[in-house]
Amino acid sequence: MFNRRHFLHGLAFAGVAGIGLAGRSHALDVDAMKPGEFLWDLDRAPDGPVVILVSIPAQRLYVYRDGVLVGATTVSTGRQGHETPTGVFTILQKDKDHHSSIYNNASMPFTERLTWSGVALHAGSLPGYPTSHGCVHMPLAFSKDLFGITRIGTPVIIADSHSGPADVLHPGLLLPADAQAEAQAETIMTNGDTAGAPAIPASPVPAAVVASAADRTIYVMENGELTFEGPITIADGPPLGSTIYVMKAQPDGQPAQWVAISYETDSGSKAATPSVDPLHRITADASVREYLATLFVPGSTLLVTDDPAHPGTRSNPGFVVATHPTS
Repeated sequence: MFNRRHFLHGLAFAGVAGIGLAGRSHALDVDAMKPGEFLWDLDRAPDGPVVILVSIPAQRLYVYRDGVLVGATTVSTGRQGHETPTGVFTILQKDKDHHSSIYNNASMPFTERLTWSGVALHAGSLPGYPTSHGCVHMPLAFSKDLFGITRIGTPVIIADSHSGPADVLHPGLLLPADAQAEAQAETIMTNGDTAGAPAIPASPVPAAVVASAADRTIYVMENGELTFEGPITIADGPPLGSTIYVMKAQPDGQPAQWVAISYETDSGSKAATPSVDPLHRITADASVREYLATLFVPGSTLLVTDDPAHPGTRSNPGFVVATHPTS
């Protein structure tokens, strides 16, 4: 059950602090929350990778850790003419005392930058409808809590609809259930021939990987830099849709597990239930699969999408797959 402070007051500016809720069903509370209200309970998932979901129609933000909902809040996204871009982003920069270089040095506490052109998560006004210049405004107390559990590279999905997280048990070739065994198998399959294969990272960190059906290309981002791209083949079938797969934290020696979240950026459409079918239709050369098998660590993400992931929808350094250019 969610357990949060009952009321927050005495803060620097009204309408940003937020009201914590406690003692009721989180599912009902999320739907019924009034502007400035939020829920937060890390005891539901003490550890694990974080994924942030923003629903523009609902004006809500959801925080999942290791596939479990640990927080939700009301938000205010971009108003008409300054719409918040939809798509998948990663946190590029964090600044708890940020001031805008564009809007008269305005205070933007606990800023988590999503694009270099100015879109970010941060504390801000919450009138109950979209009013920002493209950013996602949150209650001050909630933004502070969120700031404490995210990292550079944490994925943020901004969408018109999305599914809840679903565990993936048989992820297919691109997301091996056992990365080390997969790497060994690939080495055997290729008789140790690694010519043309990308270098294996010495100390892997959570990476952002995108498989784009529009580009027929897979992209790998590490530490905010594009480190690899290569061709993929997609078997005939319906559109892949848009699903992000996040590697969960597992005890040493246990097979890797993944959580999947589907989203939809077409207003009026409903996100499909997460499926492994898109993964099973994507293949790549053995050298690419070997590289990915050794690359993935808890917190790594794979986005499968029909959308392009070319530089026009990216922010460098950092990775963005949006429905329109963001810079």
